[in-house]
Amino acid sequence: MNAEIEHELTPDQWETLKALRIPARERRRLNGMIVNQLAALELASISDGIAEITKMGRKVLIRGSSRLLDVAA
Repeated sequence: MNAEIEHELTPDQWETLKALRIPARERRRLNGMIVNQLAALELASISDGIAEITKMGRKVLIRGSSRLLDVAA
């Protein structure tokens, strides 16, 4: 299995993934549908009703997306 998986996330998914870095008690309410989409991609997990970023989610967030690089150029 290739560890370098390319994720083409929507802007809302990127914003939600970034928001998951903040401790749950300090962040605003997240869109549950988007959190579930991220969980399906294994970029987030939900435990006891609290969403958290996963290790893979952190890697994807740090690596970014080729589409984001295109916008920056």
